[in-house]
Amino acid sequence: MAPSNQREMSTSQSPRSSGESLSYSSDTSDSETPSTPPTERSDEQVGSKTTRSSSMSSVSGYPGKSDKRRGSTSLIASTPEDIKRLLGSGETGTKFLQKYCCGGGCCKVETIPAETDKPGFTPVVVPDNQAFKHLGLKIRGLTLDTGLSNIVEMPEQKVSIAPLPTEKVKEHKSKVHVHPPEFVQPHPPYGVYSAPIYHARQLTNPGAEKRTFHFDIDVTDYPEEGGVDFKVGGAIGITPPNDPEIVDDIFNQLGLPKFQRDKPILLKTTTGRWPTIWGDEQARELVTTRREILTWCCDIASTAPTKPLFRLLAEHADAKNEAKILLYLSSAQGQAAFCDLRTGPHITLQQLLHAFPSSKPPFEALVGVLPQLMPRFYSLSNDPHVSSSREGLAGRRLIEMAVTIHETPDWTGQNRTGVSSGYLERVALQFIAAENEAKAQSATDAAPRDFAQSLDLRIPMFRGLMANPLSREFASDGPMMLIGAGVGMAPFRGFILNRLRNANCANKIWLVQGVRDSLLDEIYSGELGAHEKEIKKVVQSRAKPPPVQEEEEGVATAQETPEGEGAKVVTKEKKERSAKYVQDEVRYQADIVWFVINAIDGRIFVCGSTKGMGEGVERALIDVAMDKGNLNFEEAKTFWQQKKDGGQYIAQTSIVIDTCSPCHHSSPIQSSRMIFSAE
Repeated sequence: MAPSNQREMSTSQSPRSSGESLSYSSDTSDSETPSTPPTERSDEQVGSKTTRSSSMSSVSGYPGKSDKRRGSTSLIASTPEDIKRLLGSGETGTKFLQKYCCGGGCCKVETIPAETDKPGFTPVVVPDNQAFKHLGLKIRGLTLDTGLSNIVEMPEQKVSIAPLPTEKVKEHKSKVHVHPPEFVQPHPPYGVYSAPIYHARQLTNPGAEKRTFHFDIDVTDYPEEGGVDFKVGGAIGITPPNDPEIVDDIFNQLGLPKFQRDKPILLKTTTGRWPTIWGDEQARELVTTRREILTWCCDIASTAPTKPLFRLLAEHADAKNEAKILLYLSSAQGQAAFCDLRTGPHITLQQLLHAFPSSKPPFEALVGVLPQLMPRFYSLSNDPHVSSSREGLAGRRLIEMAVTIHETPDWTGQNRTGVSSGYLERVALQFIAAENEAKAQSATDAAPRDFAQSLDLRIPMFRGLMANPLSREFASDGPMMLIGAGVGMAPFRGFILNRLRNANCANKIWLVQGVRDSLLDEIYSGELGAHEKEIKKVVQSRAKPPPVQEEEEGVATAQETPEGEGAKVVTKEKKERSAKYVQDEVRYQADIVWFVINAIDGRIFVCGSTKGMGEGVERALIDVAMDKGNLNFEEAKTFWQQKKDGGQYIAQTSIVIDTCSPCHHSSPIQSSRMIFSAE
């Protein structure tokens, strides 16, 4: 990089490595900038500041005016008293910060009076179970007599259940473990289609940090809707059910008899879209079962708990200590603990019912405060035209996708999987186990199509409703560079197969694929055609640099190493030249990046997670523009923004937004999964 550009980068604090992309720092200092004083200053400090200000005013030639140069200021407030002191006693400060508020009401939090030292103080007895301990609640000072304010009101009853006549009960045929009820539908004219699984396999090897599965889905009989077709780079929606074991456990915790769980009922709602996905907001009367509702319509595992839910649980808790804690979480005094629950370890409805076992709210009241279980979107990992021409398909039409299993620690000490990825893993493992059993019993391997048809495993899916940027901006003639990590590489497989099917474009397409260890979690290795080695560069973040020959440049002297005594190791200089992360390889391939983005119809696609990989690649692209285009930092940012606006730079990265819900409303954690198979 030119020295002038290096100076510009230093000024702009542009990081040069993946580590720096996560945490910004500056080694430069500005001696003219006054240091930030503490929040509370002594009289001596105030006098010193006044003297310094007066002297600088005289020097500047404007007596009576203070120095206009301002240093950065950090306000640290750990208690409500700190907040009130900083904002003032009036409402001016609160109104000033209102537009920046997270909505959690933290600025209005009230603390419990310190009464722990008073005679006769008896703290509330906390439930003695593992589910409650895992919540990590901080309720020191809470007693059964503690006064609580601003407790949310009981949620309005919007759902009711009525019995059905005997003839209606006999007419209802539930397929709860195969397909959602008919009223669980996307926008018209789209419907949920039970697509047969043609094949399923695991892409990652044992020992990989994350498990990834591949699915071949048969859409030959998919109904025609709205003139939309499956295309390379497109996305599909999956409507996942909740885990049947978790559904049964919730029924058990609620004390709901088994004969009622699958008995047809008349469900009545007063308003809203629920239990549909994107239906009109209106009152409804639907014939269904309690199991169908809890399996397909209620998000019981992927969104954070809300205050209305805590208030409902408190209302129906028989144990006074449990009711008090639940009311505390619904009050102003428990605001901090409530926010900790929403932003800390993942909390599910199942855990809450185990943590507060005396709370058994009515089923219809509970489902009325739970959020809607929404579809997850996954991008296709194939070109449907290429897959449909595979040998042995006999006119069948397939779409393909890859799914990485999302896991988080559970209160039981195990890991819980995401709602959708966990469901798809269960289906894949069922398919793989049945296939292995069939192969073991047969002298010759059965044809995958015949085996799949006899097993009849299906996935409820529909064509994606959102405009997929990867598909919309895909061009078949210009050069393109594909940058992805993990399962973010999946949609690029379809791009490459499409290009290589149309022409020999090995010199016009490049892939940078980030993995942890190619021996464990490199997906689709060897499946990108005859030119795979020419177009693909794999970057391994966890693999150790291999030993090198003595005559190679940068070889250190022989020494004892973990690889064995006397092994040749790579020097620090050579390690720094080898890419560890995708963004490092982007910098090393600056010539190709610059050629592609400036070519006619050139495209650069980035697919992966926003944190880490997405941000790192964006900074690397800025570095490339500064180096190859002789631009400063701001000019390089503007350059890539213009390319993005023109459809030449397409960055489709996933992002998870965690927010505290308002005190009186439900605001679940939202996650953009249009492109990536995360949960």
